[in-house]
Amino acid sequence: MVNPVDMSENSKFALPVSSDGEANVLSMIYRFFKKVTIVGAVYLVGYMQWSVAWLFCPVILSVLRDQWRKENEYRRNIAKVAAVSSERDVVLARLDDLPAWVFFPDVERAEWLNRILLQVWPNVNHYARTILKESIEPAVAESLANYKLQGFKFERMILGTIAPRVGGVKVYDKNLSRNEIIMDVDLFYAGDCDISFVLQRVRGGIKDLQIHGMLRVVMKPLISKMPLVGGLQVFFLNNPRLDFNLVGAADVFDMPGFSDILRRCIVEQVARMMVLPNKLPIKLSDEIPTVDLRMPEPEGVLRIHLVQAQNLMKKDVSMLGKGKSDPYAIITVGAQQWKTKHIDNDVNPRWEYWCEALISSRKNQVLQCDVWDWDPGMGIQNDDYLGRCSLDISQVVRAGRLDTWQTLQQAKHGKVHLRLSWHRLSSDTADLKNALIETQLVKNAELSAAVLSVYIDSCRNLPNARPQSKPDPYLQITVGKKTENTAVQMRTDNPVYEIGHSFLVQNPEIDMLDIKVLDQKTGSTLGQLTYTIVSLLRQAGLTMVNQPISLQKSGPESKIILALQLKLLKEAIKEEDYEEDDKPPTPTVVTPPAPAAPEKVIPAPESVTVAPAAPETTDGASSPIVGTVEPDAKNLNGNPEKISEKPVPVEQIIKQVDTPHESQKSPVERESPKLVHRTSSLTTSAGEAGLGRILLSLRYSMQNQTLYVVVHKIMNIPLKDPTNVPDPYVKLYLLPGRSKDSKRKTLVAKDSCNPEYDDQFEWVIPLAELHSRHIEVTVATHKGFLGGSPVIGQVFIHLNQYDFREATTMWFDLMPETSPRD
Repeated sequence: MVNPVDMSENSKFALPVSSDGEANVLSMIYRFFKKVTIVGAVYLVGYMQWSVAWLFCPVILSVLRDQWRKENEYRRNIAKVAAVSSERDVVLARLDDLPAWVFFPDVERAEWLNRILLQVWPNVNHYARTILKESIEPAVAESLANYKLQGFKFERMILGTIAPRVGGVKVYDKNLSRNEIIMDVDLFYAGDCDISFVLQRVRGGIKDLQIHGMLRVVMKPLISKMPLVGGLQVFFLNNPRLDFNLVGAADVFDMPGFSDILRRCIVEQVARMMVLPNKLPIKLSDEIPTVDLRMPEPEGVLRIHLVQAQNLMKKDVSMLGKGKSDPYAIITVGAQQWKTKHIDNDVNPRWEYWCEALISSRKNQVLQCDVWDWDPGMGIQNDDYLGRCSLDISQVVRAGRLDTWQTLQQAKHGKVHLRLSWHRLSSDTADLKNALIETQLVKNAELSAAVLSVYIDSCRNLPNARPQSKPDPYLQITVGKKTENTAVQMRTDNPVYEIGHSFLVQNPEIDMLDIKVLDQKTGSTLGQLTYTIVSLLRQAGLTMVNQPISLQKSGPESKIILALQLKLLKEAIKEEDYEEDDKPPTPTVVTPPAPAAPEKVIPAPESVTVAPAAPETTDGASSPIVGTVEPDAKNLNGNPEKISEKPVPVEQIIKQVDTPHESQKSPVERESPKLVHRTSSLTTSAGEAGLGRILLSLRYSMQNQTLYVVVHKIMNIPLKDPTNVPDPYVKLYLLPGRSKDSKRKTLVAKDSCNPEYDDQFEWVIPLAELHSRHIEVTVATHKGFLGGSPVIGQVFIHLNQYDFREATTMWFDLMPETSPRD
């Protein structure tokens, strides 16, 4: 007789065997039908006498799609590991996205905040579902409808168990109002969310969602009662990086094209919600008027003139071979975006395009210009990429006006010409005349003279188009050619909006503010308000506080409650009151030392040669990089500093971060000694090796993780044969890892021993890798035997020897060639 317990135990061990057997059967059936499908497809192609391309094209597309997915999956896995690992593991792994506190002395560690986020994360699910369902879903559906993709709808929204990580927190304590607290949060999310949706009756899902960006939190006003802060303003300074993986039936479309459309639509909606100038306000105290949090507060206007581009890549293919390109540009500042017209068959296009951006934070915002080759199709995903450039807006604020050529990144060659000007805002009516005169000086451009901020609180006693039910009202706000729509308030005749918008005004004396109250159900107009902006010029401070105004073409008691504020543009001048920490240092040029062994003490310099404020380009544009090298070789204690070419081990960074006193210093400050050069006023000399000297500028942008190098000019190239004057050019490689992608090259200067270039080149390098990289600068001439390019001289720049908290401009002696040729 068999024991029942033994039977149950035997049955437990028998279950996996049966499941394995079922799995093997299913696997065999799957392989059988897969082979039948392949054989059937081959037979069908032969039977129908189709071209063999019907077989090869799907195979090629499948291989490319698999390769693209593998690269994206690898990147997502790296980010997911970083999201769940400890800070020590992340730093030791030498990942690209290291915590911000590792590098910046004014950024605090926030591990305590990460623990709090992990604890409250399960309770965030409900709030996130509300945001996705009520705000993002209808907006994404509307955007996808422009691409003939209908019926987008979220079904399941689970954020998972992995909470966002904070890489560091920076709290500002200078040049602030006493009534506010501002902090920047380096936010990174790479969670295990599970979001499903329906599109075109096809069910799909989003997994491995990743978001990374700099989030600013403004706490204001400060009050004397709990919770001590009246409210919060939360927003991204620039568009965050977004990535995700499509699963389910939509996995078929997870390739460049459809996924780009969906990603772009989601980014656009996030930008509309909380990327400057848009902010997400959170009210914490009922004692604070909502207008204090939701009224737009622009700091100024950035006027952008995209003049032209030069030497763009050729992407079009014609019957005769490689054609030219049909370039156009997209300019982005936060959530604001502009697109130029495309110019056919031209790699040196001239756009002469003007636009204006509202700036709500002149510090840390970035202007980005993307250049594309237009191809007929459904959208930008069919166009070829020609490169991009980015510029810190703070540079324009310091200069007032900036005329610059920017080299395109992610491109073999090409650059764009930008003219930028910064305009502060004023409440003095005397500034209006000058603002109007300046707008009239530029033809074929609709420039602005003022900024109008509009805050809509609510509407009261709206009429009912249908007596049986209440309306679904929303507002349409128009100034000039710009129109903004509010969200729809369902089934109410007293809707509350509490929303603010800013508008650029060309001429406050003649422009109008037009507000329409519309019913979404019927499309009928429930009321209208036309307000002459010139009326604000007679108000104290050009401001109208919250007050009810009767609506036209509406009921007798229908009113709208709103507040208005007008600011006038001031002439672009250099900012004198900008933060002292952000002022550029006085440009100085010094001579680099002769090659020396590490740890050798270099004597203090006795003289320096001061360079011009900004080297002039051939077309009058100033170089975008100016800087300094400390001319004094002694530190604060009066001791000469030493040169060390040893890179900083990451383990030492960990040890120093854990040290109480040293944790206040950045790794660059702790381990990278300043490179001290022997200076000389003899800038006209031919250098130590007699091969000439080259003037270079170096700068590293922490915001963009980008290294900028400007090749200004070369002096005194030796002329061995008066009948054979060299045609010099400069090529640069980022080492180690010599490749075509890291190669940069100037134009050729014909018949010159003292050529001038003023060309800027850029490399995107994570700060964690900066100390281990160096740049090879080679000067060569095109006049060689059988068309060769003999090398005149070389310079190696070891990046671990420079303090990149400030720009540097230096002369380097050209030395004999020591590296391998191309």
